[in-house]
Amino acid sequence: MPNLENLKKQAKQYLRWHRERHHPVAAVLRATLPRFRHLTDRDVLDAPFSLADAQTLVALQNGFVDWPALKAGALSMNNPTATPQERPTLSGAEPVLYVSDFTAALAFFTQTLGFAVDFAYGEPPFYGVVERDRARLCLRQVREPVFVGDIRAREELLSAAITLDSAAAIKQLFLDYQAAGVTFHAALKTEPWGTRTFIVLDPDGNLILFAAPGD
Repeated sequence: MPNLENLKKQAKQYLRWHRERHHPVAAVLRATLPRFRHLTDRDVLDAPFSLADAQTLVALQNGFVDWPALKAGALSMNNPTATPQERPTLSGAEPVLYVSDFTAALAFFTQTLGFAVDFAYGEPPFYGVVERDRARLCLRQVREPVFVGDIRAREELLSAAITLDSAAAIKQLFLDYQAAGVTFHAALKTEPWGTRTFIVLDPDGNLILFAAPGD
């Protein structure tokens, strides 16, 4: 665990990011602090957020229930009799897709794939998050190619994997996307291990896997 002075600096950094409306910090607050859990990024950044809140955030990230407990733990971390902390739990993941035209990518994911915009950041926007149900994807505009040639298609290098709950659900989604004119890298099929999958090819060459249990 970092020393106490570094943890204090981390808390002040989170406070500054929130005041400056740095959008990526909203996902951290929502994942860590219960009162932000069901808010949008905009609502998180509009909500009051104090230094004490930032210290609680840092404490929870380091496995402590609050800032006083973290301070006590930091002071005793060299004590061999100290009680080991609970194993950290990962609360989510948001794959990042690199795109050459942010506006066009946003339109593809919202108008064709049925996602909604959580937020878009920048003037003009160059970074944002789209979501559909429990699936969230980050879009990041880049000026130069990230991958060489057609290596993603040749090696089937996935940019994201999204799961559904049933074979019926993935079949319906595939048919919906087919009707919407989506380009597929791989059509709906049953893998040798029983999973039903298909792979969407977005306008920037990103491969997005959709998977669900077999029948």
